[in-house]
Amino acid sequence: MILKILILFGVMFALMIIGAPIAVSLGIATITTMVATTNIGLTSIATACFSGLDSFPLMAIPFFILAGNLMRSGGISRRILDFADALVGSITGSTGMVTVVASMFFAALSGSSPATVTAIGGITIPEMKKEGYDPAYATALAAAAGTIGVIIPPSIPFVIYGVAAQCSISDLFLAGIIPGIMIGIVLMGVNYFTSKKHNYGTKKKFEAKNLFITLRTSIWALLVPVIILGGIYGGIFTPTESAVVAIIYSLLVGVFVYKELDKKAIYEALRDTVLINGQTTFLVGISMAFARFLTMSQVPTSIASSILNISNPVLILLVINVFLLIVGCFIDNISSCVILTPILLPIVTGIGMDPIHFGIVMTVNLAIGFITPPYGCNLFFASAISNVPVTKIAAKILPMILVMIGVLMLLTFIPALSIGILG
Repeated sequence: MILKILILFGVMFALMIIGAPIAVSLGIATITTMVATTNIGLTSIATACFSGLDSFPLMAIPFFILAGNLMRSGGISRRILDFADALVGSITGSTGMVTVVASMFFAALSGSSPATVTAIGGITIPEMKKEGYDPAYATALAAAAGTIGVIIPPSIPFVIYGVAAQCSISDLFLAGIIPGIMIGIVLMGVNYFTSKKHNYGTKKKFEAKNLFITLRTSIWALLVPVIILGGIYGGIFTPTESAVVAIIYSLLVGVFVYKELDKKAIYEALRDTVLINGQTTFLVGISMAFARFLTMSQVPTSIASSILNISNPVLILLVINVFLLIVGCFIDNISSCVILTPILLPIVTGIGMDPIHFGIVMTVNLAIGFITPPYGCNLFFASAISNVPVTKIAAKILPMILVMIGVLMLLTFIPALSIGILG
């Protein structure tokens, strides 16, 4: 058992350190360990990959990616920004506030953290720089606000976790609403005090008339989450089917209402979706094979037994949180979820934690990984927009990470904040 673990994780981390893609590292580590320690045929790898991907809920991933791309190109994200500006643009740190609020709205459309950063940060980061914000701080705020994209439903990581844990994706979506709002509020708090201290932003006057006008022009964009979530919880369609509905709605609004979605934009949205989904699907397939081998080798059972020797449930949850925060620094959200769910879920259910509650805690943990070096993909996306080095962004994002960890602790030890909404 110990030999298998050493070979499996040793090869995986060695390959990752030298720069091999995570999917390749997982695949080679699994094959190497199987050849060295078992008599299992290598065809089982292909079988595990295929059977892991043969899942109806996973079809939601490319559909939500495409829907997000169409919304970004079709004028929906621009209208959301206009409405957010009219709503909170008069508060201290105005454009920073708009960045967070608009990210919360866009999170309810895309289900993706990088998509939220590029769609919202691509517009607000240059605006914040014009208004005198420190470029590194402006970039850090947009990157941090982008993490809400995987917490407020619909969320691609919730789909992945729901498949891996075999629990209700609809319940995960519903349970993610309050945590996402909480993170948005604490980030707005950080922005308020930082902007007040450094005099960031321009003074704007709140105008009810302007709010009404922007609400009227953006109503088609704001209806997207209502249609998606209303359809799911009204029993009209499944989460996967809701993603298809979102695509059709985005096409209709982008082409016929806002008239900003042309053939070129649709082609680029399709192309980007194919490229992103190809990478994601390959990664998920290999991760499923890796997780299957872990289960066959009884690694999750052994680790669970070791951790459960700790008698204090609070200490167990703290250990798991610290572990997930560290993992998020090095491995992407999807890989971490697929690999670690079969390991950690038996542990938390063993101390009485609800699987939906753990899904929220795990997703928030790994969402923080989007903004923590060295992996922190949100940092790289935001850096590409602002041309500010990641090292400078990382220094400014630390207070935001700390308040998000504070929210994580509340969500961990007060289940009602997430699953209380489920009744």
